[in-house]
Amino acid sequence: MKQNRREFLTKSTCALGMAALATQFEHFGLMSAMAQKVDDAPEAPSDYRALVCIFMAGGNDGNNTIIPNHSDASLSNYSAYSSARNTQGLAIAQSALLPISVPRMGGLTYGLNPNLGTVAGGINNGIHELWAQGKMAVVTNTGTLVQPMTRTQYQNNSIKKPFQLFSHSDQVSQFQSARSDTPSFTGWGGRISDRRTFPDNPNSLIPMITSISGAQLFTAGQSTLPLAIASAGTPLSSVLNPAGFNTTAASQARLAAFNQLRAQDLGANYIAAASHVTNQAIQANQALSSFQEVTVAFPNSSIGNQLKQVARLIKKRTDLNVNRQIFYVQVGSFDTHNNQINGQGTLLSQFSQALRAFYDEMISQGVSNNVTAFTLSDFSRTFNPAGSGATVGSDHAWANHLFVVGGAVTGSDFYGVNTSNGTPFPTLTMNGPHDADSGTNARGRWIPTTSVEQYAATLGRWYGLADADMPLVFPNIGNFSTSNLGFMQP
Repeated sequence: MKQNRREFLTKSTCALGMAALATQFEHFGLMSAMAQKVDDAPEAPSDYRALVCIFMAGGNDGNNTIIPNHSDASLSNYSAYSSARNTQGLAIAQSALLPISVPRMGGLTYGLNPNLGTVAGGINNGIHELWAQGKMAVVTNTGTLVQPMTRTQYQNNSIKKPFQLFSHSDQVSQFQSARSDTPSFTGWGGRISDRRTFPDNPNSLIPMITSISGAQLFTAGQSTLPLAIASAGTPLSSVLNPAGFNTTAASQARLAAFNQLRAQDLGANYIAAASHVTNQAIQANQALSSFQEVTVAFPNSSIGNQLKQVARLIKKRTDLNVNRQIFYVQVGSFDTHNNQINGQGTLLSQFSQALRAFYDEMISQGVSNNVTAFTLSDFSRTFNPAGSGATVGSDHAWANHLFVVGGAVTGSDFYGVNTSNGTPFPTLTMNGPHDADSGTNARGRWIPTTSVEQYAATLGRWYGLADADMPLVFPNIGNFSTSNLGFMQP
């Protein structure tokens, strides 16, 4: 069938849009990156490092993820937890908790949600075992902040608060951008990529940053063009295949004509940049045309298939000429206003099984010390339950507990800035010293003592972000006492 030139270009450019590579094209990110190129490329790192962001969408309830498992009355203990949650049916039985000993808490025992351990019929154990192995840490009471804030300052509005607290979309953007003072159009993963792509990956065939969960603010930068690809249900050899072409003579002639057209009118900035995006996608597609499958069995869940695709890309790192990579995956929905025990339990089990498979695969690949996975979430949830019985849930809150997993983690401990009780774990008392609310309205929304910026900067420094670049990636980092929380080895 004959096609006129407009129809041909429309079909071809839609088919070869490679939207994965062009999610930030409107910012002229590629043109900025091209302007950075020089003849003499910097000396790239001799090692490999990767950060893997696992976003718990909807707001994971940290209060039912990390639970006091001791009876010490000087700190919040299991009795305080149970008293607040048991009557309405939201407390987890103490006998079901997976115990962890915490040096930062004087060796007291805390408990992980039982769904973070061995699951009947699971393909491997969960992440609980990694605590005893020193490969997992928890950064407690972490959340969005413009600057450190006490309960008094929050309640009398004496310093600036994060905008739109307790709102899903706004708090997601603040966790992903590490900006709580103003809306941002770039994410902290993307800004790290802006600073490190050229010196670290000068000859890479794919972008430094990749999402397996669509376009995300976390991956957006000024000069960074993030890659967004499908999960493991699609083999790497197919994730960037141009659609609309096959092996027939007519189709191949159309592809050849399209490639010839892309070489025209390159004096125009838009056309030159668009052509370069497509060229980069075609080169990446060729590089991904073959790959070695991972050796560890991953669970067949959404998060399992996302992390499996990340593991495939890491295994392909040498062929792709990458020394540094950042990945984004997502698991949800944790917005458990009701049916939380079952709903959160299922999601935590999927998360735990997938992350354990991923860690085991990194060991198999020999890069467990070079790959660090970490969690983010919108916020935690109210200590006071919402509803009761089988439908019990919880509502939007603030500070949360976050996991960091990898061979380079200084594990088996809690990290973060101390609260007024002398530890980084909040006092679990509604209308208490760490509750943002007061009086009869108090529901247990813990005010963070550790900021997203401090958490992210600690990860960024391990990744290779220079001290001089810290304020460029984290503009408010100077508002906080430290940019290194100590949970990562050099």
